[in-house]
Amino acid sequence: MAFSSPKCPYFSSHLAPSRAPCGNHRDRAFAAPASLQSSPKHLLTRLTSQCKGRESTVVCRQEAAAASATTAKETVLNGGLPTIPSNSKECRDIAGISTGEEEHTVSITVVGASGDLAKKKIFPALFALYYEGCLPKHFTIFGYARSKMTDAELRNMVSKTLTCRLDKRENCGEKMDQFLKRCFYHSGQYNSEENFADLDKKLQEHEGGKLSNRIFYLSIPPNIFIAVVKCASKSASSMNGWTRVVVEKPFGRDYESSAALTRGLKEYLVEDQIFRIDHYLGKELVENLSVLRFSNLVFEPLWSRQYIRNVQLTFSEDFGTEGRGGYFDNYGIIRDVMQNHLLQILALFAMETPASLDAEDLRNEKVKVIRSIKPLQLENVVIGQYKSHKKGGITYPAYADDTTVPSDSLTPTFAAAALFIDNARWDGVPFLMKAGKALHTRRTEIRVQFRHVPGNIYKRSFGTDLDQATNELVIRVQPDEAIYLRINNKIPGLVMRLDHSDLNLHYAARYSKEIRDAYERLLLDAIKGERRLFIRSDELDAAWELFTPLLKELEEKKVVPELYPYGSRGPVGAHYLAAKYNVRWGDTNASE
Repeated sequence: MAFSSPKCPYFSSHLAPSRAPCGNHRDRAFAAPASLQSSPKHLLTRLTSQCKGRESTVVCRQEAAAASATTAKETVLNGGLPTIPSNSKECRDIAGISTGEEEHTVSITVVGASGDLAKKKIFPALFALYYEGCLPKHFTIFGYARSKMTDAELRNMVSKTLTCRLDKRENCGEKMDQFLKRCFYHSGQYNSEENFADLDKKLQEHEGGKLSNRIFYLSIPPNIFIAVVKCASKSASSMNGWTRVVVEKPFGRDYESSAALTRGLKEYLVEDQIFRIDHYLGKELVENLSVLRFSNLVFEPLWSRQYIRNVQLTFSEDFGTEGRGGYFDNYGIIRDVMQNHLLQILALFAMETPASLDAEDLRNEKVKVIRSIKPLQLENVVIGQYKSHKKGGITYPAYADDTTVPSDSLTPTFAAAALFIDNARWDGVPFLMKAGKALHTRRTEIRVQFRHVPGNIYKRSFGTDLDQATNELVIRVQPDEAIYLRINNKIPGLVMRLDHSDLNLHYAARYSKEIRDAYERLLLDAIKGERRLFIRSDELDAAWELFTPLLKELEEKKVVPELYPYGSRGPVGAHYLAAKYNVRWGDTNASE
């Protein structure tokens, strides 16, 4: 049953201006070779013969599918979008628009469907997209895992985590029922081609002969990524449309393991089929970072070493590992947060203006920034681990008290680092990263501290502490999203007294609509084939090249983390590190 829903506003506004929403840009992984396009009659035969003698991988199958589509003079794909006139309802449906005799369908298989990520994030995000009318007219969702489960049991499990928008609650129950009817389950082993072949049969039944596009979302540990991709590519990839794979972090533990994982994936996929997800890139304030800088003349001239004294990237959680210690102990806070989330934010903040908003142009600039960062030195890094603390009659456990963590674990739950970008724009500007668990508050923010005003005639009003007069731009990513600029201001009255005021864009007050979860944006981009917010392989390599030497040094020297009380502001060493570069952490102010 097709659900008629209003036009999703995402498509008309989110694409880059340089690329029409329904242009003729093909998904590179599936376009037939140009040398063959002039002879459509024999395309399928020739491409099929090219596949003989080698494994029938997803790439080969899709080359044949692309040729078949050309022979029949069918729709040219634009990352999954049919080519239609730009005024035709602005491509309201991603893959459900009739094009001649054929319609498109999208099948989304969540591999690892019984896990927490799938239950808490992926299924709710898919429902939110459906609720807003942003999913294709024809779509099917399959859960795949080793657990034995019926369709009804999956739907019951998923229904417990679905919610409707606060600003749109009409027909909520009805829409949930309609969504759940599109959800199915298939039990199988992750390394069984036979089980994936059975899944393929079920997918074909639901696709009903339409041009089928498929997404496999790997919500599983990285050690079984390659086994799943191998089985899916050989036994369950689309025969006449595109196939894409969404991969969750962690992407390895170091450069070597990450490179091995990439090589393994590329045995069965091409780069354009791999969507490496870092959900922080889908957060509203992170995506707004480039808008703030490149579309506001007031900021762009200030965005350099000439005016910026330091940049602080802070990630803090007010809870510990909470039973996830076994997983966390294998990675630690540097791998879990710094090497991906915070480094991605730094790259977006510091990059040069891209040639366009096209995915490749933007990602090229991010890679340049990461490669320009000087090697991390151990003396510029502080690590910590939270210890037990009693507060308000409640005793909070130490990290080592977690039964899944070795009692002598040296895994850091806190890290602070000073990074320096070796280029003309940022030479000498410290980028201070801080990430930790079991801290005093939950917060992710970007804080820009500007230089002091030269010859400030009002410095007497601030005493000897000129930091009190420093302008700051703060971008609060979460929670309570906001952007505010801290300025100095005269207090009304007959006496010249100054204080600090915030010019505050508070999202909850300014915008009535609920802010979307990052997974909604990223899943929708994966369906569209939009890669701007996903991580490219060379970008991943550059990130691991930066952090791997530091991680190996910490582990080889068995550096002991500084203990800090559960619920505190972190180890004292972090403050000494900031002071080394004449910086004061902005989140230590009493007013914050």
